[in-house]
Amino acid sequence: MTREVAVESVTIGGNHPCVFIGGPCVIEDEALVLSAARAIKEITASLAVPFIFKTSYDKANRSALSSFRGPGLNKGLALIEKIKSELHIPVVCDVHRFEEIEPAARVLDMLQVPAFLSRQTDFIIRVAETGKAVNIKKGQFMSPPEVRNLIEKAASTGNHRILVTERGFSFGYHNLVVDMRALPIMRSFGYPVAFDASHSVQLPGGLGTASGGERQFAACLARAAAAAGIDALFMEVHPDPERARCDGPNMLAVEALAPLLRQIQSIDALVRDGSVRLKPEKKKSRTGMRKINDTADQN
Repeated sequence: MTREVAVESVTIGGNHPCVFIGGPCVIEDEALVLSAARAIKEITASLAVPFIFKTSYDKANRSALSSFRGPGLNKGLALIEKIKSELHIPVVCDVHRFEEIEPAARVLDMLQVPAFLSRQTDFIIRVAETGKAVNIKKGQFMSPPEVRNLIEKAASTGNHRILVTERGFSFGYHNLVVDMRALPIMRSFGYPVAFDASHSVQLPGGLGTASGGERQFAACLARAAAAAGIDALFMEVHPDPERARCDGPNMLAVEALAPLLRQIQSIDALVRDGSVRLKPEKKKSRTGMRKINDTADQN
């Protein structure tokens, strides 16, 4: 069993139900991000799924210079704070630079270290020093056992409100694969583990000036991860992924979220219920076998 990590009203880890962390990849405009947050809150509330809203004020690691990045730190944080106060939901967002950490910590309930920065020791330490919950995305270039090093860096500050997230491993050019063994390995370090079903189906740089994706596999991987045992499911969700300005090919449509979360709930409950065991097959009657053997002997 893992540690429990409190993010405002939501608790991740221990034997608590799987938490959903999700929202649009980036803030495209105020109306869209607010409507998405409301819709996801309604869905998760109707299913009693604990929910943390995720979006980004700046996507600093886009493929091309011309790629849409978001409204920036100040405008973005103001919108995230509005969502947090109006909808009364915890919020999380990436931080990319040292100068962002302090203002972000004043608004966010959990700070997220992007996968590309997961080896940056000083950055992880500084993020953890805020005392806020920290979600460290495992780099797509790292093995599962190396995640222990990331946890130790953050925990060295005395902050043990740590979550680690699996998001696939680089497999040649423009492709990622998921090794489900990573989830129990990382969870064995004693901290909650999330699975990022969106970025695990990303095709990094696959479109040349942007990343592609195979969202048709996201739900399948999410179900598999729930069966492997996770504490949180991370997915980027958008009202109209085909028209999204960032990561559209690997984002889930809002309308597809409720059916998937119902499946995740069922799988998660089965995995967490220690009293549930697979029933052994019923043994065949040996009486019938004796009759067959007796007949064979007579012949």
